[in-house]
Amino acid sequence: MNSTTLPRSGPLAGVRILDMATVIAAPFSATLCADLGADVVKLELPDGSDALRGLAPVKDEHALHWKVTNRGKRGISLDVRKPQGRELFLRLLPKFDVLVENFRTGTLDRWGLDMETLHAANPRLTVLRLTGFGQTGPYAGRPGFARIFEAMSGFAHLTGEPDGSPQHMNYPVGDAVAGLFGAFSIASAMVETRQHPERAGREIDLSATEALMRVLETLAVEHEQLGQVRQRAGSRATYTAPSNMYKSADGVWVTVVGSSDAIFRRICEAMGRPELPGDPRFATNPARVRNLDEIDGLVSAWCGTLDFASLSAALQRHEVPFSKVYGIDDVLADPHFQARGAIIRLPDEELGSVPAPCVVPRFSGCSEEAPRTGPATGQHNRAVFSEAGLSDDELRALEADGVI
Repeated sequence: MNSTTLPRSGPLAGVRILDMATVIAAPFSATLCADLGADVVKLELPDGSDALRGLAPVKDEHALHWKVTNRGKRGISLDVRKPQGRELFLRLLPKFDVLVENFRTGTLDRWGLDMETLHAANPRLTVLRLTGFGQTGPYAGRPGFARIFEAMSGFAHLTGEPDGSPQHMNYPVGDAVAGLFGAFSIASAMVETRQHPERAGREIDLSATEALMRVLETLAVEHEQLGQVRQRAGSRATYTAPSNMYKSADGVWVTVVGSSDAIFRRICEAMGRPELPGDPRFATNPARVRNLDEIDGLVSAWCGTLDFASLSAALQRHEVPFSKVYGIDDVLADPHFQARGAIIRLPDEELGSVPAPCVVPRFSGCSEEAPRTGPATGQHNRAVFSEAGLSDDELRALEADGVI
């Protein structure tokens, strides 16, 4: 495969996406589409100043986060804030089905790239606008970051120990969730476009905070109908029991899920306590939830008497859902994930190849060729801009002026 062509197969093959977004959430949307066959062109400023190029993990001069988060894309550089850059950008738009952006609400308008102008250049263009709070409302102009989405959606309120502070996990999960909604939105818009090619392109207003709120779908009805604000409970579930993390005698953390009466009976059999399901305190899930401390204490004490190998054998023998809590080293060593090829190698011109999660989901009949890592700044300028009719002399002049 040469550096200018990225052959595609998959359900989104034929869809062309121009990704001018920065950092994680919106670019992740475009990357998921690239995984499923879309031709995605990553646009960044000529100075390569996207914050993702400096976000850990970074190894020496290699932006590892950039390499995996922008995998499968061609890369161009263009400063759309300059008049020549804006003109060239508008010349490119008819080549694309989707534009992805995540600037603060009103930013593109200030650059002379409002929706009317974008649709004048390409009436069928779908524009995904992924922001922290959406295009309307009193918070529309606020900057958005994953930890802000997580705090304001109610997500962080549920994370942590009951007597401790709310917590963020050590990964921007808010960005990932918003990115998933973005990819779903693009795919949905492309279905409509193919069914109704005469319709104008959509403007997709995606609030990352609302995306996380959508995932936490039962909290509002729980509050209204039961008068409850769900609270932090550590690793314990307060809606089913027993369901928690327990430590084996040799210090291995294990998550055990007893989400039905039948599974609870199997847990009791594994524990050598077959009489427990007959106790009115534990006979049903609502009863067990009302007596969380008691049932959790019994399971925790039993797990603490066995080393992990013995605990694992007992739980498997009784078909109890459980898992050791994996680190990434455990993920890489797991025979199931190895057999599935859940971690693939992305070809990379600087590092040879790097590991990354496989394409999810898997479609029958689609190539499983691994996408390449994210492009260097302006790596595919010549190929992409020539598609818009620019000559080599024009490209050299634009480069000299700092436009590309």
